[in-house]
Amino acid sequence: MAAAGVVSGKIIYEQEGVYIHSSCGKTSDQDSLISGILRVLEKDAEVIVDWRPLDDALDSSSILYAGKDSSSVVEWTQAPKERAHRGPEHVNSYEAEWDMVNTVSFKRKPHTSGDTPSHRNGKSKWSFLFSLTDLKSIKQSKEGMGWSYLVFCLKDDVVLPALHFHQGDSKLLIDSLEKYVVLCESPQDKRILLVNCPNKSLSQSFENLLDEPAYGLIQKIKKDPYTATMVGFSKVTNYIFDSLRGSDPSTHQRPPSEMADFLSDAIPGLKINQQEEPGFEVITRIDLGERPVVQRREPVSVEEWTKNIDSEGRILNVDSMKQMIFRGGLSHALRKQAWKFLLGYFPWDSTKEERTQLQKQKTDEYFRMKLQWKSVSEEQEKRNSRLRDYRSLIEKDVNRTDRTNKFYEGQDNPGLILLHDILMTYCMYDFDLGYVQGMSDLLSPLLFVMENEVDAFWCFASYMDQMHQNFEEQMQGMKTQLIQLSTLLRLLDSGFCNYLESQDSGYLYFCFRWLLIRFKREFSFLDILRIWEVMWTELPCKNFHLLLCCAILESEKQQIMEKHYGFNEILKHINELSMKIDVEDILCKAEAISLQMVKCKELPQAVCEILGLQSSEVTTPDSDIGEDENVVRASCPPPAFQSTSLPVLAASGARDDSPPQIPVSPSVSRLTPA
Repeated sequence: MAAAGVVSGKIIYEQEGVYIHSSCGKTSDQDSLISGILRVLEKDAEVIVDWRPLDDALDSSSILYAGKDSSSVVEWTQAPKERAHRGPEHVNSYEAEWDMVNTVSFKRKPHTSGDTPSHRNGKSKWSFLFSLTDLKSIKQSKEGMGWSYLVFCLKDDVVLPALHFHQGDSKLLIDSLEKYVVLCESPQDKRILLVNCPNKSLSQSFENLLDEPAYGLIQKIKKDPYTATMVGFSKVTNYIFDSLRGSDPSTHQRPPSEMADFLSDAIPGLKINQQEEPGFEVITRIDLGERPVVQRREPVSVEEWTKNIDSEGRILNVDSMKQMIFRGGLSHALRKQAWKFLLGYFPWDSTKEERTQLQKQKTDEYFRMKLQWKSVSEEQEKRNSRLRDYRSLIEKDVNRTDRTNKFYEGQDNPGLILLHDILMTYCMYDFDLGYVQGMSDLLSPLLFVMENEVDAFWCFASYMDQMHQNFEEQMQGMKTQLIQLSTLLRLLDSGFCNYLESQDSGYLYFCFRWLLIRFKREFSFLDILRIWEVMWTELPCKNFHLLLCCAILESEKQQIMEKHYGFNEILKHINELSMKIDVEDILCKAEAISLQMVKCKELPQAVCEILGLQSSEVTTPDSDIGEDENVVRASCPPPAFQSTSLPVLAASGARDDSPPQIPVSPSVSRLTPA
């Protein structure tokens, strides 16, 4: 139980009209209905659940502690006032052992000393609070059985009194708790929600990968100084640690190798055994040769774009235009137009008239799909669990949209409303996939650039055609990408790979978020626009995003190895790179890596396939293999583009001019949902 006293902190949830139903009429000191306030508060990276009677909300002396007697039956003692002022180190010396008889009553053992603790009134003895780190499970009431109620069970099997929600239901409370812990149904009883269940569904795993609030579930057990800063993917690791350790102190020091094994099971279907994967190839050390120096050019200007359009609106010299975009990106004024081509919404060889007709057709198609879910009544939605679940997930994600961009500022901002509507419509477009948490990250930059609901939807649908496998339940796409990334990194630096493997980090699970939403959480909003448009050119090779991962990891290799980072430190370090990576530097390094591989004459077949390079089988007389055996060598096309434009950026340098701030178009404020 947490320390007594009035708990201050950020209020996450607050609800009046939450009652404890005592066993009326059995004894003179028990009450039938006790009205109180239930709060969830965040303070010092800890989350507290606090319930107390309405007339006792400010009396810290009435908080009860429970201590064990020799028979381990509950013995109640009133908390002395001075205990309320002691530090948190005293909290663990008192074990909260609430003895629950049933869902509507609990009893306390008579004091053996004959002294009965005094209470200001009969209600004060029911107050309780606990840290979310102590929560084991939540039992819910049956639907349609009167007032909704919840029963909290703590990790030492302490069961707290049932809380009955007379005003509304408990759904908002559950939603609030799910921001900090993973909840899943018990296989034995669907009414029981288990906390930190490692077999949670795919979408919940995504939620913990992507959530922003920092909250380490193992903080109370393991007093690491960095725990409070670990977010994103490391949150998945934290709840695996917590599930492994349980309440047995002897299990608190599990070896990192065991943690790594369980981490691979954190996301269903993601465990990798390279020896069983089709196409797996042992990569031996190969001399890749000298890495070339790469320079980047300025973004493509409106003038350059206009010069490449004929009288009917067709884009001329498409390959050259893609090369220019790859090497410098686009000026922001061009993105609204050019992204439609890059994403395949507009064919590159289409005329202006053809594109106008296409937009009319796509507008009609979009609003027909939007009407499908808009016309679903509340009663119909109650009978459609999938649509109901999609809506709930979408609302959660939209409410967590990055508000640092002015386009999405404010709770009732039109941009947020349009995000919701587009995502709901996508569920009609691809009902099998529906909505999985993380998709909103892919949509928000598209809507920001397009400033138009219909265009944003069709660009998003095209992007999802590329990203579809990332969000499928079997996660084959994510699994394949992690294996491919491991293969590329081993070719580039086998020593670094060996080090990561020695720290049980060889499968690069810490790169999961990078791959899942294409670096959306790793770079600033403006930088992600640049990275995405570069990747959409599909130059200079297939899977260029994997080379971006290699470039980032290569940049961090020295610090990771010199400081001898272990499993936990690697997770923390990679996670803390968010918003600290130089986008132009990484783009230069990734392109340089691709050119280095293209020039290699003995590139392994597996690498050729990953990068989409042509390969030919040739005999190498100087090799150690027999005369009839072949070694795979890459026969690669020349570099995609050699720029002579200025100013440029070297692979090891940075631009002199900082990126300009992008003004929000006046039309943004006029956006309204259809």
